[in-house]
Amino acid sequence: MHFPSTRMASPPEPGPYMPDLPAVPAWLNKGDSAWQLVAATFVGLQSMPGLVVLYGSIVKKKWAVNSAFMALYAYASTLIVWVLVGFRMAFGERMLPFWAKAGPALTQDFLVRRAVFPATAHYGRGGVLETPRTEPYYPEASLVLFEFEFAAITLVLLAGSLLGRMNIKAWMAFTPLWLLFSYTVGAFSLWGGGFLYQWGVIDYSGGYVIHLSSGIAGFTAAYWVGPRLKSDRDRFSPNNILLMIAGGGLLWLGWAGFNGGAPYAPNVTASVAVLNTNVSAATSLLTWTCLDVIFFGKPSVIGAVQGMMTGLVCITPGAGLVHTWSTMLIGMSAGSVPWFTMMILHKKSTLLMKVDDTLAVFHTHAVAGVLGGVLTGLLATPELCALDSPIPGARGVFYGGGIVQIGKQLGGALFVTVWNLVVTSAILLCIGLFIPLRMPEDQLMIGDDAAHGEEAYALWGDGEKFDLTRPETTRTGASGAGREDTVEQRLTSMGARGVTIQL
Repeated sequence: MHFPSTRMASPPEPGPYMPDLPAVPAWLNKGDSAWQLVAATFVGLQSMPGLVVLYGSIVKKKWAVNSAFMALYAYASTLIVWVLVGFRMAFGERMLPFWAKAGPALTQDFLVRRAVFPATAHYGRGGVLETPRTEPYYPEASLVLFEFEFAAITLVLLAGSLLGRMNIKAWMAFTPLWLLFSYTVGAFSLWGGGFLYQWGVIDYSGGYVIHLSSGIAGFTAAYWVGPRLKSDRDRFSPNNILLMIAGGGLLWLGWAGFNGGAPYAPNVTASVAVLNTNVSAATSLLTWTCLDVIFFGKPSVIGAVQGMMTGLVCITPGAGLVHTWSTMLIGMSAGSVPWFTMMILHKKSTLLMKVDDTLAVFHTHAVAGVLGGVLTGLLATPELCALDSPIPGARGVFYGGGIVQIGKQLGGALFVTVWNLVVTSAILLCIGLFIPLRMPEDQLMIGDDAAHGEEAYALWGDGEKFDLTRPETTRTGASGAGREDTVEQRLTSMGARGVTIQL
């Protein structure tokens, strides 16, 4: 007779697909969480090392270290301020129509709970809830990291207006203050549930929050800090164009996380956004290059990088909200309108000529950002807006949205512009009472060695030509009688190993 076994079945071995893993609560989606961390890393690579490399190579050799360090310092200081108070000022509970309540993002209770945007619920007429608040399917820690990368790159972009003369100590004081009193206001107003978000201003991934604000703040800061030396303004050739292209390439590829991470999930909107981002960058680069060839007779590599940048910036306000054929129109606009303001209008404007915006951040970010915002107001499709916008029925003018959407886009741009102009001026004027904003003239003549005691390259000269009209050999006097120095020996004694001599 067969008796059933009395031995108890062993419990299932723990594995990745168990329903109740301690570190995988019911609300967490592993794919969403993984993509958000990857997207955050992509955006971080745009700053570190992307813009650090680009800044260190696009400037004159004597400013390579200082320029790269300004970006490096901004990135590091932003993270500390962000987790102490900045994140919750931008994405916390509403305190004012344009600002959230400050608080730390440091404790386990806060960071391991489900991510949430407390102020993003949208109510229609009569107080009827139309769109619930945004609650991604991953921990708050992932959101803190992702939004930090956006905040950091904004300050790094702003630094591009100030390269080659700002006192590094003044920059160290400026970065945390601007983050707290300027960036957090724009981020909450447009993304965190503030008044522009509730009004229906469309800024998909930072055309206003990041690019317009960095362009206006950078231009304003350049005015108060003052210009570079005349010799530097007249001749500021890149010290390494190949590295500049490499930094620009990191920036381009990193934009997949920039615009692909904006929906807070790897969904349909993210896929459309990443494709549109690349199409706009390529179209703008080609447009800018063609204009350079038509008007100046040859393509400029620096111009191509600027065209790439304006294409990336211009698509950002609507990357996940427009058709790809519309993206090509946006790319052509991005490669032509900022080209015109930089190459033509700039030279005819007394104000633009007076303010020394080192890397033309005003043109590549402020102008391109506003242009992208307006074009999004025209071209955003109702189907894609329905997937991302908190406002029911949101759409561009060409799809029945009415001219009111353009009014909203311009109104949002005006608020960001005025706020950054006023706050940036106030911060710098206060800092200027205690720390000089501009390096002294003797440091400006020397550059990195005076500012940091370090130089980027152990090479002779800064693009100067070695004078070969002197005799092939020279005779030394007294103690060196009878010894002849060749050209090679003279160069070596000057620290010129490996230097290229221009004949």
